[in-house]
Amino acid sequence: MSPASSPSARPPVRRRRFGWPRRVFSQVLLMQLAIATGVTVLATGLFLAPLSAQLDDQAMRRALAVAQTTASPQVAAEVATTRPSARGPVQAEAERIRRSTGAEYVVVMDTHGVRWSHTDPARIGEVVSTDPSGVLAGHEVMEIDSGTLGRSARGKAPLRDSRGEIVGAVSVGIEYDSVRDRLVAAIPGLLRYAGGALAAGALAAYLISRRLQRQTHDLAFSDISALLAEREAMLHGIREGVVALDPTGRIRLLNDEAQRLLGLGPEAAGRPLEEVLGTGRTADVLAGRATGEDLVTVRGSRVLVANRMPTDDGGAVATLRDRTELERLGRELDSTRGLIDALRAQDHEHANRMHTMLGLLELEMYDEAADFVTEVIGVHRATAEQVTEKVHDPLLAALLVGKAAVAAERGVSLHIAPDTLLPDRLVDPRELVTVVGNLVDNALDAASGNRHARVEVELRAEGRTVVLRVGDSGTGVPEERRELIFAEGWTTKEPPVHGKRGLGLPLVRRLAERRGGGARVGTSADGGAEFTVVLPEALADTVPGADVPPVPAPAGEER
Repeated sequence: MSPASSPSARPPVRRRRFGWPRRVFSQVLLMQLAIATGVTVLATGLFLAPLSAQLDDQAMRRALAVAQTTASPQVAAEVATTRPSARGPVQAEAERIRRSTGAEYVVVMDTHGVRWSHTDPARIGEVVSTDPSGVLAGHEVMEIDSGTLGRSARGKAPLRDSRGEIVGAVSVGIEYDSVRDRLVAAIPGLLRYAGGALAAGALAAYLISRRLQRQTHDLAFSDISALLAEREAMLHGIREGVVALDPTGRIRLLNDEAQRLLGLGPEAAGRPLEEVLGTGRTADVLAGRATGEDLVTVRGSRVLVANRMPTDDGGAVATLRDRTELERLGRELDSTRGLIDALRAQDHEHANRMHTMLGLLELEMYDEAADFVTEVIGVHRATAEQVTEKVHDPLLAALLVGKAAVAAERGVSLHIAPDTLLPDRLVDPRELVTVVGNLVDNALDAASGNRHARVEVELRAEGRTVVLRVGDSGTGVPEERRELIFAEGWTTKEPPVHGKRGLGLPLVRRLAERRGGGARVGTSADGGAEFTVVLPEALADTVPGADVPPVPAPAGEER
């Protein structure tokens, strides 16, 4: 025998294990079938229990009604005037009533319990087998009891004469088997109804379970638990914000990164989007009112990129990416490129000046060469001195000096307004550098290419508030667009290589509003646009001895 054919080489037989199914569909179906079956059985039992009692009560009342009909004054008179006999009038009347009503027996007795009638004539004249004291005392009796004729539903009525005195009693019995037969006869119909209800419940349970199977993708409960655990770990571990909305616009889910980017807390879940974020572009993007891919929005001081994907139930899932640093680096790149272009132009200009200087020296025109050098140096020195004399913060002064050089190369005249005076006690110089840089860049773009291009910058302090005004000689901003230009993503320029435009002015307004100020646009004295930004609490408290202008010396004294 070869090893392959040996018994030990046969693959093990997998035994089918019967137990509780793992699939959600199967478990829910079994549970629903068990519930439907239990409810049907319980309802049938609850219906049969009162039905049996109701049938008993109806039989006893029927027996009592027959007894009341039999206990007539005529029968009472016959009991009082005759003797019990199988051929007597009482027996004849009782048998007539028994046959006409279908009762099991109609027994008439006197006050001593002696029978005057009976289905078995031989028992006439004997004492009844049950205690007649209750009915002989004048009470009507209804009961289920056993007697000489077996178990029956009984009704007993007192027999009174014409004067109302009790002369005996009438006992009528309804065969209890007939009552039981009625109950048994009702059971098949009841079971048919119960079976129909059970079948309808089973069909409904199956349809619901099939729907649940499709919605859960035929997963097991353990798989769903694992997926939920993985989902929680993924949502709260990724570095992208995730916001899930239900069909009514309420926030269904908000992961940790989304809370950080939007400045919200866990309590925002379950609340309407507009109630949490307020009106604005961020709410419009997340709600789907603004459509497109990689939509840019500003929330606080953050620049966010959002993408929204609808879900099958009518809701949506939005992802948020923080590109604040990328936007800052992009703007720095734009500024660096501008400076490089300016330096390249200055290099050409410097080369021309050096050639001019060399020519003057070769022509031995030394005085003219000295005047030429003095003039060139004086222009740059005058610009720097003009800026530093009015703007004492070094970062802001350096920015304006650099912008002046860029403006000169672009054929734009950058002026510092006469009323400009900014002390060196800014709380956040970088914030003001961002605001000034954005506004000056926009002003240079608007003014360049025009005749007599001009940009004017004014910076002044009003207590602890900084007021910035930047005007240009460009085409200006039409009245109907003066609020639109502060919306995220709105621009009239071509997008740069590194990203999108339409973020500078919204950032400026957000920075101002965060400090309780604002930004607006109007018309400048040169006919172009004039932006005014108010930044409250932008200056620190006054330091004694700081930014104090020099006191003029008395006449005749050396300064």
